[in-house]
Amino acid sequence: MSGTLVLVRHGQSEWNLKNLFTGWRDPELTPLGIQEAETGGKALADTGIKFDIAFTSVLKRAQDTLKIVLDKVGQPDLETIRDQALNERDYGDLSGLNKDDAREKWGEEQVHIWRRSYDVPPPGGESLRDTGARVWPYYLTEILPRVLRGETVLVAAHGNSLRSLVMVLDRLSKEEILKLNLATGVPMVYTLNADSTVASKAVLGDMSGAH
Repeated sequence: MSGTLVLVRHGQSEWNLKNLFTGWRDPELTPLGIQEAETGGKALADTGIKFDIAFTSVLKRAQDTLKIVLDKVGQPDLETIRDQALNERDYGDLSGLNKDDAREKWGEEQVHIWRRSYDVPPPGGESLRDTGARVWPYYLTEILPRVLRGETVLVAAHGNSLRSLVMVLDRLSKEEILKLNLATGVPMVYTLNADSTVASKAVLGDMSGAH
């Protein structure tokens, strides 16, 4: 019995638009972000997929994206579990700062290391490895067992929390995952084998908008 796991990164947020480090801060979706979520939801609806349960973070931009997607697939009342394990990477002292201002303060090379290294966290924040350290156990205990029972599961979350999942699912190295950007609002549909490996993967939309 194989189940289906669908991952969706939230649509553009107001802080994405303003080029700010967001992390665990809680801005709203922009009009474009709402449109991205609607487009992703319509792409899922066109496949005829129906979900058994949904998971999201405790942050509004992911929850609002999920709500829009569920409306589009005709399941607005689907059972949803929210957990901070799926939150975006915590950017610590960088949160709320413009990325250009951060480069002026700490230097371009240092900010690049914080953003793109696997295991070097910004001050007071998390590295991608730290993010994975909370995402992976949650996936293994709460999400994966449902998929292996044959359920169809939707996860609406964030760029880095989803990158942590894709790293495991696609068996990417820590070098490969650093080069991966996930497009906002574009669903990734995985079917899993009984041993939790990936049987198939489909991306419903154009990845050229990744950022």
